[in-house]
Amino acid sequence: MRVEHARMHAKHRGHEAMHAEMVLILIATLVVAQLLLVQWKQRHPRSYNMVTLFQMWVVPLYFTVKLHWWRFLVIWILFSAVTAFVTFRATRKPLVQTTPRLVYKWFLLIYKISYATGIVGYMAVMFTLFGLNLLFKIKPEDAMDFGISLLFYGLYYGVLERDFAEMCADYMASTIGWCSASTSSASVAGASWERSRRVPTAKRR
Repeated sequence: MRVEHARMHAKHRGHEAMHAEMVLILIATLVVAQLLLVQWKQRHPRSYNMVTLFQMWVVPLYFTVKLHWWRFLVIWILFSAVTAFVTFRATRKPLVQTTPRLVYKWFLLIYKISYATGIVGYMAVMFTLFGLNLLFKIKPEDAMDFGISLLFYGLYYGVLERDFAEMCADYMASTIGWCSASTSSASVAGASWERSRRVPTAKRR
């Protein structure tokens, strides 16, 4: 045993320094990546929000299919279909008069559902930690899985709906501003044209 132990130490001699270098490289990479992300968010917030939103929306789909989480997949498909339709309506020019109300109602509904789901999940986790699940003859594993699942659903769809709502609000605000600017420009042009017609008439008189 001592001989094998000595051989193992001789074989792995110098690995401590290599492990320390790997840890330092990992810490340096995390710090640099964080600085780059902060700079990207400050200098180009629109592209940063779009990329992070797209990743947060699509990346869980890969793990869902791989791990066969069909319940999450069904909810994700329903949420994505309705949100895609609402986002499509919010990005149209000119903006339909009923679109802001549709956007508000949909994301308010998702906010309320996510909030309630997160609260119920948090209460289930706390009740399980205090052992109250035994009063209902529920196994601690099942109760904890139920609470954590609800917490995840509430947090995930709550954050996702917030980002989509901000994006739709930005698009609608820019569209309304563009329409207002176009309308005001047309009004100014029309008034100028009317004045140009009246000036020669006044001169003739």
